[in-house]
Amino acid sequence: MNDTRRAILAALADGPVSGPELAESLDISRAAVWKHIEGLREADFEIESGPTGYELAAVEAYNAPAVEFELEAPFSVEYHDSVGSTNDRARELAGEGATNVAVLADEQTGGRGRLEREWSAPAGGVWVSIVTRPTITPAQAPLYTLAASVATADVAREAGVDARIKWPNDVVVPVGEDDDYRKLAGILTEMEGQTDRVEWLVVGVGVNANLDADALPEGATSIRDEAGDVDRRRFVQRLLEAFDRYRGDLEAVVPAWRDLALTIGQRVRVDRPAGEIVGEAIDVTESGALVVETDDGRVTVSAGDCEHLRPV
Repeated sequence: MNDTRRAILAALADGPVSGPELAESLDISRAAVWKHIEGLREADFEIESGPTGYELAAVEAYNAPAVEFELEAPFSVEYHDSVGSTNDRARELAGEGATNVAVLADEQTGGRGRLEREWSAPAGGVWVSIVTRPTITPAQAPLYTLAASVATADVAREAGVDARIKWPNDVVVPVGEDDDYRKLAGILTEMEGQTDRVEWLVVGVGVNANLDADALPEGATSIRDEAGDVDRRRFVQRLLEAFDRYRGDLEAVVPAWRDLALTIGQRVRVDRPAGEIVGEAIDVTESGALVVETDDGRVTVSAGDCEHLRPV
């Protein structure tokens, strides 16, 4: 969205404004004002014309201009009605030098999770991938995954969902009293860099938002099923704002993660390239690794596939 339209929306957010007032304040013609207003209406902003001027009646749209409007985080948005994978598109943009871009889609036709698993991503969910270029080492990159999972859980909790986090990157909802859970959201982080620095990071977030849980894969749930539909525009804004806060204060990420962690205190099995380990998850390190107490002592796991086991 161009700067003139942003300025018009900012003016309309404070109440009705006449065409001549907009023209004067923006130093453009009244015809140009009308053209921009029509462009905003075409972008699904509900702008009414009344005796006191133009008035922003509602923002019901789910698209790039709508998400950028009143977004309090430094991201531009690239929106697609349908895309193969927001992460793939974000990686393309990263390769072109982009930063602080959020690739957003109503649906993904080729969504994927960790370990190249298929990820169901129909219309109605929240599918967004963030391109960022942090000044960090590759060893710190897992903190961005944790930051995204905490931000996602925070916003889901604002929506009324008892969202918790399963290490390292699943946002889940506990079920009953037997330590079971259903998956609400997943995070997929990809990066390129050298041994001492990260060139770029793509943090993909997939949330089962306004979807029927019974149409999702087994073991999944949705915001609709847990608490009712959300305003996806506002949900994405809150998610981007929360992620922006955490990436600006990495020291706050692990304490916030611990507060929401469902994994700590659980008996777990972690599959990793060096072999599986079984034990009790007792903590997460400052770099996001899981600490597991096994029969042979404590093991720190920086990456792996974690499964919660039922108590013995």
